[in-house]
Amino acid sequence: MKAIDLKKKYLDFFVKKDHKILPNVSLLPENDPTALFINSGMHPLVPYLLGEPHPLGKRLVSNQRCLRTQDIEKIGNPSHLTFFEMLGNWSLGDYWKKEAISWSWEFLTKELQLDSQRISVSCFAGDKDSPKDEESAKIWESLGIPSERIYFLGRKDNWWSVGETGPCGPDTEMFYDTDKKVCGPNCRPGCNCGKYFEIWNDVFMEFNRLPNGKLEKLKQRNIDTGMGVERTSAMLQGKDDVYQTELFTGLINQIEEISKEKYEKENQKAMRIIADHLRAATFAIADGVMPFKTEAGYVVRRLIRGAVFYSRELGIKETFVVKIAGKIIDEYKNEYPSLDNKRDLILDQLKIEEEKFSKARGSKEKERIIEQISKLRGNPKPMEIFEKEIAPRYKAQWGKLFDRSYISTASGVAGTIAFDQKSTHGTPTSTTLDISGQYIENFDEKKAQKALEKAQELHKIVSKQSLEKKFDGGLADHSKQVTKLHTVTHLLHESLRRILREQVHQVGSNITSERLRFDFTYSEKLTPEQVKEVEDLVNEQIAKDLAVKMEMMSLEKAKKQGSLAFFADKYGDQIKVYSIGNFSKEVCGGPHVGSLGEIGGVKIIKEEGVGAGRRRIYAQIVKK
Repeated sequence: MKAIDLKKKYLDFFVKKDHKILPNVSLLPENDPTALFINSGMHPLVPYLLGEPHPLGKRLVSNQRCLRTQDIEKIGNPSHLTFFEMLGNWSLGDYWKKEAISWSWEFLTKELQLDSQRISVSCFAGDKDSPKDEESAKIWESLGIPSERIYFLGRKDNWWSVGETGPCGPDTEMFYDTDKKVCGPNCRPGCNCGKYFEIWNDVFMEFNRLPNGKLEKLKQRNIDTGMGVERTSAMLQGKDDVYQTELFTGLINQIEEISKEKYEKENQKAMRIIADHLRAATFAIADGVMPFKTEAGYVVRRLIRGAVFYSRELGIKETFVVKIAGKIIDEYKNEYPSLDNKRDLILDQLKIEEEKFSKARGSKEKERIIEQISKLRGNPKPMEIFEKEIAPRYKAQWGKLFDRSYISTASGVAGTIAFDQKSTHGTPTSTTLDISGQYIENFDEKKAQKALEKAQELHKIVSKQSLEKKFDGGLADHSKQVTKLHTVTHLLHESLRRILREQVHQVGSNITSERLRFDFTYSEKLTPEQVKEVEDLVNEQIAKDLAVKMEMMSLEKAKKQGSLAFFADKYGDQIKVYSIGNFSKEVCGGPHVGSLGEIGGVKIIKEEGVGAGRRRIYAQIVKK
């Protein structure tokens, strides 16, 4: 079964179960300060999981493009991907475990015709926060799964959450036995040996995790499910390598043609990384994420540079990313027309970034690493190299958190250099460690690896702390302050358009309880007078205490009424239109205040450029 058939079969199945199809939305989250990209099918649904009514109703189904970077170090193996498509169905306070599990079983055994004797499941084993999920186990037994194929596993395996805070709950997962031999006596579903293939995940979201770590019951119980298109397609086609499905074979063939190498063992990692990274970068650029030095743009830049780096391992010396990206666009343009519509933009951005990186690297990749590592050879004070050359780059983020005991030797410092080279230049850590082994006497790879892992762990902790700080009281919990600031984005948008003319349109926002960040299209820096004019126009509407009203209507009707709808692809046939008096009318998912008097006042604290033709405003709520 090809991926396109799997997607159609899934959507059709749940439409018959009275689900409405959600549109496949942009990879860029709208109004979510906690994530750079949409990383799951349920990501755009957080407000509705928390109780906001969805325009399409309580039963939803979708195929959503996603981008995740937490497993980027694993890219190159047969199954991990940065960009992927995720099938999912949802109940927003409607059906519960019995229906969700029964329909999962029906789809797997009837629609996909999988052998029911080869399906095993896992359920939550229970802990101090939530009891053992006996209910799900009993439902599985009633469907024909014997108790010996039902496994109770802990939080690491059978608990799913949006993030560190927000909706969460226990889940039940379905696995298909590939008929491979067990790897040992402890082999079970969830083992990474390849015997058990995870097909599907049904999450029972009944809790909300607060910023203090405590759980509270959600206003409604929700079902959230996920089935990866690429991995399930590989399983259905009897392949244990997603890069050997029709989704990638065209790209792999083109890489073979350009490199004059074959997709064989020694070349597979490089070819997989090139195909994965360029597919992810192509989709990201199509959704408006240009290669840049920070945030989402930095991820795209790393993906492109990683692909270029590994192309050199295949002996590719000429520029090549445009050829691969063109193939990606051609293969996906029927399903994602925006790729073809933005072909020139995508190819231009990829070409510029590839040439820029190739020029900076030249043939001096190894020379640069050797120069840095050589300073450690015979150095009685290796930590001085760390303090002088590595720490300054990360001091602002790491502070005193880095345990210097990990880098008391030259081998340990080499581990931090490996991290730095990967973070700064995209150089695989294995390359730096290999060179370290050649240039450092009595090189201890274990110590280097420990220091590298500590640096990676610390980087994740700092990133997590940063997100938590950004998220404190954030949009996902619909706090009063965030609701006010979200409403202010509508006022800002309309004010900017009135003062700077209608060429302005919103391209993103980021809201915390302390401030809002609003990105919009405009080619020039705003003058202090223009900033003040925008601020005054916003506050003028607030002083009028205009009412905020919501209407449900079709997108066509909304546009006829003059509603702004720059994120219209995020919604379905029936949408929410928020009107603020006669001042503003915009398609949006919420949340909003009832009237502007609740806000108080607004102060613009900063205006800056964030790329070609793109500006950013920061604003706060002030007391009046």
